[in-house]
Amino acid sequence: MIRKIGLASLVCLSFIGTAKAEPTNELECLAYNIYHEARDQSTAGQLAVALVTRNRVKDSRFPNTFCEVVKQGPSRPSWKNKNVMIPLRHRCQFSWFCDGKSDKIRNEDAYKKALMIAFYILNKDSFDITDGATHYHAYYVTPEWAKTKKRLAKIEDHIFYKWE
Repeated sequence: MIRKIGLASLVCLSFIGTAKAEPTNELECLAYNIYHEARDQSTAGQLAVALVTRNRVKDSRFPNTFCEVVKQGPSRPSWKNKNVMIPLRHRCQFSWFCDGKSDKIRNEDAYKKALMIAFYILNKDSFDITDGATHYHAYYVTPEWAKTKKRLAKIEDHIFYKWE
């Protein structure tokens, strides 16, 4: 079930100064995913990434919250603190989350745009320009799983798929 966020959250968008070190709520998790996966793409490219994330939330084969979908992947205890779980490098559903690089937001304008798109996705039943895609990859790679999915579209830098 996708949870709607209130008008107060929209008002808060206009007062955002700096992004948090790590996303902690549904809006931020989706915005971080849009930002890290497609910040240099057009609105259509960013919207497509957001829609795939939403399609996964709606699909019973994936977790049922945006944060769980974005952070999905195997993890292990941190060597610094055994009570803290960290994702296994290069094993996450979305590569930015476990690539070992900083997830710090460096382009505030791009992040604000990602927040606006995330807010829209969380609060509107929009037309799905991906035709229900639950997977995508950059056009310049060919992951093994692509052979097992139906190709739907190429939007900006990504190719989109869903299960047959």
